[in-house]
Amino acid sequence: MKVLFAVSEASPFVITGGLGEVGGSLPVALSRQKAEVRVILPKYATIPQQFLEQTVPVANWRVQLGWRNLYCGLEELVYGGVHYYFIDNEFYFKREQVYGYGDDAERFAFFSKAVLESTFYMEDFKPDIIHAHDWHTALIPYLLKAEFANNPFYYDVKTVFTIHNLKYQGTFAHFVYDDILGLSGNAQAWEIIEYYGGVNFMKAAIKTADRVTTVSPTYMLEIQNAFFGETLENVIHERGDSLYGILNGIDTEKYDPLNDPNLFVNYRSSLSKKEENKLYLQELLNLQVRGNVPLIAFVSRLVPQKGLDLILHVLNEILTMDVQLVVLGAGEKHYEDALAQFAASNAHKMAITFSYDEVLAHKIYAAADILLMPSLYEPCGLTQMIGMRYGVIPVVRETGGLKDTVIPYDENTGEGNGFSFANYNAHELLFALQRAVKEYYDEKLKWKGLVENARKGDFSWNKSAEKYFELYEALLA
Repeated sequence: MKVLFAVSEASPFVITGGLGEVGGSLPVALSRQKAEVRVILPKYATIPQQFLEQTVPVANWRVQLGWRNLYCGLEELVYGGVHYYFIDNEFYFKREQVYGYGDDAERFAFFSKAVLESTFYMEDFKPDIIHAHDWHTALIPYLLKAEFANNPFYYDVKTVFTIHNLKYQGTFAHFVYDDILGLSGNAQAWEIIEYYGGVNFMKAAIKTADRVTTVSPTYMLEIQNAFFGETLENVIHERGDSLYGILNGIDTEKYDPLNDPNLFVNYRSSLSKKEENKLYLQELLNLQVRGNVPLIAFVSRLVPQKGLDLILHVLNEILTMDVQLVVLGAGEKHYEDALAQFAASNAHKMAITFSYDEVLAHKIYAAADILLMPSLYEPCGLTQMIGMRYGVIPVVRETGGLKDTVIPYDENTGEGNGFSFANYNAHELLFALQRAVKEYYDEKLKWKGLVENARKGDFSWNKSAEKYFELYEALLA
C-alpha cells in the first residue's frame, strides 16, 4: 500500500500548530503499519537551512493554472526513514511567513495541482491513496476527478481528506473560480465549489473525496449540526456513510518528561520531582515560591475558540482561591489587555507570557497541576494529551477531542483522568475548577491516583495509525 500525504506543514520542517504535528508524526506511525507513506509539502523559505541543503532535485516542469504557465520543481529528502517531497516555486513559497497573503488561494491551488502532477516523477512510487489535509490541499480530490480522471495513470488512485478545523475552509471571492481555476462556464464545477457566490476549497473536497475524516469521533458528530458545522453541516451530513472520526495522537518521544531536555528536572511519575519543576518555574516567572499550591496552566492561542470569555468572566473568583495561574499564548489584543490587567493586580499569583515559547511550554507542563481548556469547540486538542503525559490534570469542556480524551473523575471509584463540564457557561467552568482544587488540597492520596490515571493514558499515534490503515485497506478493497 502506497500513500502520499499532501499537507501544508510537517514537523520538523515547518510547524505553526497541530497540523504540523500530524504531518510530521502520523506518517512515521503509519510506516510501522506496513504502509509506504511519503509526504509532500511546499518548499517554504522558512524551512531550516540544514534541511534545505539536503534536498535532492527530482524533476521540474510547467504547471498550467488558469491562464498561468508556472515553473514547478520537485525535490526529495529522506528524514527519519520517511521520504519527503518539496514543491518548489519561489514566487509562491519564498516568503517570510507560511500563510496570510492575499494570493493564498492561488498559492495553494498551484500546490494542489502540482501535487497531482508530481506523482509522474516519483521514482518507484505511484500512490494508491492521496491523503489531503485541510483547505490548503482540498482541491486535490476535486482536481483528480475533474481534470485528471481521463488519464489512465490516475484510474486507481483514491483520495482521503481530513478536516482538522472546519472554521478555516479556504473561502475566496468569485474571481478565483474564473481567473485562477479557469472554470468559467463550468456549471458542474460551480455546484461543487460555489459558496455564497464565491468559492470554498474545503466544500469541494468534502463533496469529492472518496473518504472524509475528522480528528476526533465527537467532532465528526458535532460538525453535522449547525452550531459546529460552520454552514457546511448539510454538505458534511450528506457524506455520512463515508465520514470517519479518528482521534489524533501526540509524539510520545518529544513529550516525555523522563527525557525532555527542556525541563528543570526530569521525572516519570515522581510528584516530588514534578514539584521541583514547579518551584523552579515559580522563581523564573516571579510567582510566590511554594510547593503546596495548585498551579493552573492555560497554554493556548488567545482566541474565542479557546474559551477566554468564560475564563475572564470568572477570573476574579478563580484568583480568590489559593491557587496560581500561568498563561502562555498570544492572540487577540482585547484578551491580552484584559489578562494583563488581572496579572498586574495579582502579581505573585498570576504570570503571563504573550508569545508561544515551546521551551517554556514544556516547563509549564512539567510544573503545572491543573490544565485549563474550556473550549467553545475543539476538533481534537493536543494540549490536554500533552499535559496528561506530564501528569497535569485537565479541566475541560465536553466538546470534540476533549470529550474523547478526558474521562470525568469519579471520586468513589477513583476512575477518570480529569474534570469536565458540559455547557458553555462560565460558572460551570468555575465549579469544575473548584472541584479540582478541592481534590488537590483535601485528597492527596486520591490526587496521586488521579495523576497516575492521566499519566498512563495511551495518546501515541499507534492507535490513530491502526485506524487509518484499516480505512485505507477498506477503501482499496
